[in-house]
Amino acid sequence: MSAAADGISPRVFLRPLGSPLTLGMSGLTIASLVQSGFDLHWIAKDQAVKVGLILLAVPFVLQGIASVLSYLARDGAAGAGLGVLAATWLAIGLIHLNSPSGHRSGALGLLLLASAGVLALTSLAVMAAKPLPGAVFLTVSIRFALAGIYQLGASSAWVHAAGIVGLVVVGAAAYCVIAFELEGQQRRPVLPTFRRGRGRAAVLGAPEAAADAMLHDPGVRQTT
Repeated sequence: MSAAADGISPRVFLRPLGSPLTLGMSGLTIASLVQSGFDLHWIAKDQAVKVGLILLAVPFVLQGIASVLSYLARDGAAGAGLGVLAATWLAIGLIHLNSPSGHRSGALGLLLLASAGVLALTSLAVMAAKPLPGAVFLTVSIRFALAGIYQLGASSAWVHAAGIVGLVVVGAAAYCVIAFELEGQQRRPVLPTFRRGRGRAAVLGAPEAAADAMLHDPGVRQTT
């Protein structure tokens, strides 16, 4: 016998999630600044171990958590991008800890090129609803590609270019943090985030977004 036949109304318990992108972009801001400082020689080469520890302690943890939360919020594209970033920073950090200062690694070069390719593909999916974080993922992919080419034997100009692109990532990721945090606090866009489609409808509370969420997973917003 159904619950409706018994006169019992079904209940849906909601567990709303804040946008994991703020956490993930915070980790990216920190990681990009530290690694760019190292690439541009703002940090001495003998500080490689400390750089590695920072990458393990901060961006790997923050972006790993953000990746899990993104999947829980049914945002698989952003979750995939953040997961790749977390794992890549983990690998870079471990190599900083275990390699001599200034040592190049062909294995790291291939990893960076692979991560760059995956992030570039992921950025295309993310841009469908959230062009701003999608553009950040694409810029990070360029940064990783430049660093990967350097690790495979190119001149130091490539790692300097990677460091400069990394500073662009710092600014873009920091903008994402403040834009999405204000959006979450005000329940509406405050700074331009260029959301579109389901992403925009979910934030604005459009009726079609609510209907779509109820159709698929009650109480779960489709994009964050």
